Amino acid sequence: MRTKLLKQKNALKARRIRRIRGKISGTAEQPRVALFKSNRHLYAQAIDDVNSVTLASVDGKKLGLSASKEAATSVAKAFAETLKEKDIVNVVFDRRGNQYHGVVAAFAEALRENGITL
Repeated sequence: MRTKLLKQKNALKARRIRRIRGKISGTAEQPRVALFKSNRHLYAQAIDDVNSVTLASVDGKKLGLSASKEAATSVAKAFAETLKEKDIVNVVFDRRGNQYHGVVAAFAEALRENGITL
């Protein structure tokens, strides 16, 4: 019974991801920032969907940070610095099916505070 519920939850999240991705796309000038949040860590990538290239990325695990709001602001600050080095200021935010609150919202707000326009 439990595996059936997990399959159903995963299928619903996959539908949310496809629905969101159908509406947004990244370019070289305005890449898509895809945020992946596991229970332990945060990962983010700036993706050019036209050329299918990852322009920048940040790994919360390598930074030694967990998936908390405080860690999300630190990860976002490091990611903003990486984006600015590559002259990227405008991005499209892809929350990857997660609700926009808590860690996801803290990451987005920290990007804005560090000069990246979402």
